This record gives sequence, C-alpha cells and structure tokens, in this order.
Amino acid sequence: MNSFKLISWNVNSIRIRMELLQKLTSEQAPDIVCLQEVKAKEEDFPFAAVRALGFEHIALYGMAGYNGVVILSKVPLNDIAQIDWVGKHDARHIKATIFDDIEINNIYIPAGGDVPDPIVNLAFAHKLCFMDDISEYFEQHKAELSRRKMLLCGDFNVAPSENDVWNHKQLLKIVSHTPIEVERLTRLFNSLDFVDAVRKFYPKPQKVFSWWSYRNPNWQVNNKGRRLDHVWVTPTLQERLIKAEILREYRAAERPSDHVPVMVEISK
Repeated sequence: MNSFKLISWNVNSIRIRMELLQKLTSEQAPDIVCLQEVKAKEEDFPFAAVRALGFEHIALYGMAGYNGVVILSKVPLNDIAQIDWVGKHDARHIKATIFDDIEINNIYIPAGGDVPDPIVNLAFAHKLCFMDDISEYFEQHKAELSRRKMLLCGDFNVAPSENDVWNHKQLLKIVSHTPIEVERLTRLFNSLDFVDAVRKFYPKPQKVFSWWSYRNPNWQVNNKGRRLDHVWVTPTLQERLIKAEILREYRAAERPSDHVPVMVEISK
C-alpha cells in the first residue's frame, strides 16, 4: 500500500462500543485505530474480538474503570511505550512506531472537571500540568524530535479556536475553551511546530466539531458541538497528508460515544 488510514476516536468504553467499532472499521477500512477512554484493564480488554476485526497488533495501556488508550494496527507495531506525565500512572499516553519510521502517539488529555480554576479544582490543575509536562519535554528535545516523523492524536479535551466551538463568547468560561487551556494547548502545538491535519482540509473559518454532549438530545438540530479531538503531525509528515475527515455520522449511531472518529490518510 502507498498510504495508510488512521482513525482516532474517544470510544467511551470499548466493551460498550464493540458493535460500533466493528461498523466503523468495516465501513472505513482503517489500517490503524487509536482509541481513548477504553475503560478496560489488560485482563478485561476484548483482544479476541479486536483481532477478529483484522487488527493483529495491539498496544494497550489500560486501567480499570476509566481512562486507557490503545493502538490497534494491521501492520506491526514497534518500540511500544507506555508514557506517564505529572508523575501519575493514569493510562493516558501510548506510542508505537509503524513502517520503521512513523511514530504514533495516542494521547488522552485530562478533561479537567467543571470549574476552570486550578486553585480550587485539582482536576483542572492536573489538566494544565499535563499539557505543560509534555510541552516542556518536547521543547527540551526539539533538536532530536523535530527530525522525526511524528503523529499526535487523541482526545485533547481542548477546543482551541473560536471556530472549534458552537459559540465562542458563551464558552470562554467553560472548561475546554478557556483562555488558559487554549494557551497551554497552543504551547504544546508550537513545541514541535506541529501541523493540524484536520484544519489543513477544513480551513478556518469553517466550524468543525467532534463532540456533542449526551445531555443534548437535539444535537443534530442545534449543533452545539466542540472540536476536542485532534490529529497533529510534525512538518516532516505535512506533505504526505492526503485527506482528513470528521466522521460525524457515527454520533447518530445506536449507542454512540459522545465523540466521533477523526480519520486521516497519509502516504507512506
């Protein structure tokens, strides 16, 4: 194959979403699927069912009940590593290399709770520190890392621009779109001069969303969404981006996640 398709999706429990994962992989034929919020530890993960979908190679960083990230692949995964930030073993980052030279990083940035104040809300403080920790590491190792072909994907839990939310002014004080979170995610984005794969194909000012709340039964009508799910690549991969797609239709499926899959196609 001359290209590969990668899908990133916050699945919000893989065991609940297995039928939808089967539908997604059957219809979209991805080579690699990066899932977040897997909510399964090693012994509870449905390895056999996933392999039956054609994904022989599985890199899992799981934990019981919440969080958890996994890379499902039809091609061999090398140099697999579970990565921790802010001194917590909370199953939020796993990476692996494909085709010997493309590094896939699947990351689930903390949601941060409801109060956008790091002093009164430790979950929000954790979110900010998590982004700072990765940024600092990337900045310190930029000379080495910027030469790599790196892809970062996942649920970053931040909608950075006013075109990534349904109403910029109304959401400025809502966790996921506050200026302090946007500032932290922007620092991470700039740390290795990343390219936003989705925005390359859905340029601003086009509104693009990947998440619609479960609390909003009329989500298709009022479209009060946010773009929390991202795929970034280092400049070394920029020219190899063929397409990106937000697979919005999966939000309307039976028993959906509140996030929809994000797909990119990249030439090898």
